[in-house]
Amino acid sequence: MITALDLDLKKLEARAFDRAEWAGEALRRYHAAKPKLDAAVVQSLCGLYQWMFVPPTLWPFNVQDVLEDCLTALENGKRLNSRHRLLIDLLPEPPDAAVCAAVADHELHVQKGTYENLVKTQAKYSQNELAIRNDPQLRRQWTRIKMAFDVQAYRDHKGVVRRTMTAERNLRPSFSVNVRRGADVFHAAFDAFCLRWNLFGMQHDEPLLLKLAVNLTPYGTMIHIPAYWSFDPKRDIRWDAIAGLHRVRVPGRQGSALQSQKMMDLMVR
Repeated sequence: MITALDLDLKKLEARAFDRAEWAGEALRRYHAAKPKLDAAVVQSLCGLYQWMFVPPTLWPFNVQDVLEDCLTALENGKRLNSRHRLLIDLLPEPPDAAVCAAVADHELHVQKGTYENLVKTQAKYSQNELAIRNDPQLRRQWTRIKMAFDVQAYRDHKGVVRRTMTAERNLRPSFSVNVRRGADVFHAAFDAFCLRWNLFGMQHDEPLLLKLAVNLTPYGTMIHIPAYWSFDPKRDIRWDAIAGLHRVRVPGRQGSALQSQKMMDLMVR
């Protein structure tokens, strides 16, 4: 017999970043708890549950963490507290199915690091990648970092060490550096190394050069042009594809002509 949990996981099985595996336990707990809860409590959790099927690219915060904390409280016989209710009440309605489908497809490209559907020119990337791959100075600096730190501790399951993520106006939460903490010094040193060579990280001993990339966020669409890239707006970017990806979240037409027409309609009435 197919259960509600089975149907939920099927919705997520084709998503990027192993979403079905990541969400599985939280969804299992939700469906196990739901029959035992008052209708009002189920209604309170409904928004968080629905957001579990929205691509994480569009999450304003880690929805799954909040759902799991709510479930822990309820499983222990407690009520949702004021912080739970505040987060639930402020969370907007989830995007519709068309938006989720478009963003989920975009996430699959992001996971693979393939932006060819949005970017035309790969020759510039290939040229610069070839230039740095066997640069002796890069190799010497990377060797110094490996001698100074246990680099393995910072690698992910793919063997990738990533630099600190960039943020708007460079206002990163971890911008301060405590030189007495080894982790802080490692991240500072690695970020400086990546800045010097235009990298987003190292995979084992191979440099990972930044690409011209287009990424969605909960708040908008970001186009990242690497500092080394000689940018040609006419040749380098598929503007129609980017506009289509961005426009999927736009609620309707906008602009001065439309506004003028609306004013005229009001005056006629």
